[in-house]
Amino acid sequence: MGQKILLEHAQVPGIKTYEIYRKVGGYRSVEKALKSMTPDEVVEEVKTSGLRGRGGAGFPTGMKWSFIDKKSGKPRHLVCNADESEPGTFKDRYLMEYIPHLLIEGMITSSYALGCNLSYIYIRGEYMWVFRILETAIKEAYAAGWLGKNILGSGFDLDLHVHCGAGAYICGEETALIESLEGKRGNPRIKPPFPAVSGLWANPTVVNNVESIAAVPWIVNNTGAEYAKIGIGRSTGTKLISASGHCKNPGVYEIDLGLSVDEFMNSDEYLGGMMDDRPLKALVPGGSSVPILPAHLIFKNAEGGDRLMSYESLSEGGFATGSMLGSGGFIVYNDTTCIVRNTWNFSRFYHHESCGQCSPCREGTGWMEKVLHRIENGHGREEDIELLWDIQRKIEGNTICPLGDAAAWPVAAAIRHFRDEFEYHVRFPEKIRNRDHFVAEPFEKVRHLVTKEVV
Repeated sequence: MGQKILLEHAQVPGIKTYEIYRKVGGYRSVEKALKSMTPDEVVEEVKTSGLRGRGGAGFPTGMKWSFIDKKSGKPRHLVCNADESEPGTFKDRYLMEYIPHLLIEGMITSSYALGCNLSYIYIRGEYMWVFRILETAIKEAYAAGWLGKNILGSGFDLDLHVHCGAGAYICGEETALIESLEGKRGNPRIKPPFPAVSGLWANPTVVNNVESIAAVPWIVNNTGAEYAKIGIGRSTGTKLISASGHCKNPGVYEIDLGLSVDEFMNSDEYLGGMMDDRPLKALVPGGSSVPILPAHLIFKNAEGGDRLMSYESLSEGGFATGSMLGSGGFIVYNDTTCIVRNTWNFSRFYHHESCGQCSPCREGTGWMEKVLHRIENGHGREEDIELLWDIQRKIEGNTICPLGDAAAWPVAAAIRHFRDEFEYHVRFPEKIRNRDHFVAEPFEKVRHLVTKEVV
């Protein structure tokens, strides 16, 4: 069993309330920071910890904090990105729903470190029940003196608000989130300037994920050096993983980074292996936007070494043989899964959620969806597979924000690793029109049919 930093008290009865949270040691990091540390010392602890952004990008949190403009004299803001909309990812929801005061404590300590007196939690609109939980917890924090004027007599003031989005995935991108928070359409901004210089209302702003901010109290209480001892290499600390799909024990898990994928997937402590003991076919390790990996590349990398749950190990070999840890949305697929259908489903999502600002994304995502729909419904053409490859290649790297890459990578990986399945769809359309074709004919049989036909 690994270290529990975020979920240690998740199952304590009444932990949502201020009274119980305080009894288990809540808000100690605020006391320590405000009474015995300077803001710069808090930033240095976070730098020392090696904490990386847990929203998907994995950028070092302390370094991001150090970029904030302190010379302009403008007000500074901390914005928590709780717009958790990545398919397959639900770990931020779990934290906010069950331990809301942990996030609020992290917001206070982090705001102090950054010199922010007005901070926000931007939450996805579909999380309305979680919004109410956070609102209640914030009121409790104000009543107990942890928010407002002159907190703990330190001279530090902080007001904290929760803002509901309108259900747009694109607002998970930090500049689109800021646009939405300002009351405008959630379109990503061209950078530079970066939010650290000109963000919310043109003021210096830091945007961090829920899980990133929730880790700050432990780091302040126990030091960044202790946090850095957990994990492996540059992947320090723990990570929340949202597990779903064809595994025996889906749910939210806190793991030490560096745990082997094999242990996470097959041990009873975690996912417990495959549902119904069917063969593993493929896995998406970090949410719908990261490349899918076939079974033979999941537990071992291309060089034969153990694949680990870390930023570096999952990306070994690049996209040819690797993927990304991303937001930790761990989706498991057994041998009855149709990869073409799954890819089409992802493409429908990205087409729907594109803001339309960039032509490659606006036109390309819709084009990919149409082609995939055609192939999946038994009307595919021989040239469609190369067409899909060409479309995704022209989207990747050619958009203002990463949504274009997020739409292109799943398509590229599906074709790269499961091309024969796409060919099967094109060459045997009468079989494809039977909606249960992969239940009736598991993948190995499909592979045999395609190989035989092509050869």
